[in-house]
Amino acid sequence: MIIRYLISAVLGYLLGSISFAILITKGFLKKDVRTMGSGNAGATNVARVFGFGIGAATFVGDVLKTVVSMKIGEYLGGETGMVLAAAGCFIGHSWPIYYHFKGGKGVSVGAAIGFMLDVRLFIALVIIFFIVALSTKIVSLASITVAAAFPVILLLLGGKSLEVIVLGFFLGATVIYLHRSNIKRLLKGEEPKFKAKSARNTSNKDYGGKR
Repeated sequence: MIIRYLISAVLGYLLGSISFAILITKGFLKKDVRTMGSGNAGATNVARVFGFGIGAATFVGDVLKTVVSMKIGEYLGGETGMVLAAAGCFIGHSWPIYYHFKGGKGVSVGAAIGFMLDVRLFIALVIIFFIVALSTKIVSLASITVAAAFPVILLLLGGKSLEVIVLGFFLGATVIYLHRSNIKRLLKGEEPKFKAKSARNTSNKDYGGKR
């Protein structure tokens, strides 16, 4: 069984390392999103630089790879396999082996994991995200808030195994860590408000260049 758990985690990592942000922007648009906007290879930065349509396509790709990873993990090792595959996919997305370990900040993958774990959790996180995002226009603040809420909501829902709870705390803490540069800008009042652009307007001026 240990071999099945190991396979679940490794396959999750390898699938998670597939960066749709890079594949779509570099492969189809011939531009590398890692050199634009915030420099982050994630759906939010893709939407900020190339528009909502491309950002949505990136988000869908991230969700699909997460669902596939977790389904494979569940098939191989039950709930434990699913949790390990989810963790592997999240780590791969954030530190992809195919792209010099420079990936996204895990929000889209975290959302997909939340959906797979409990639809009620996913709905609560979506509501919190949009309340914060729409009221402040700052997506990073919404992402950080949701990350902090993730394990808390899991606990409040009850009936979750220890491994699922541990996964929730791991995801929440890691997403917050990956947003550490955003947190610094938030504390200084320098974090830019979200504004999606068209593919024709792809400057870095909102962030003063890549950071």
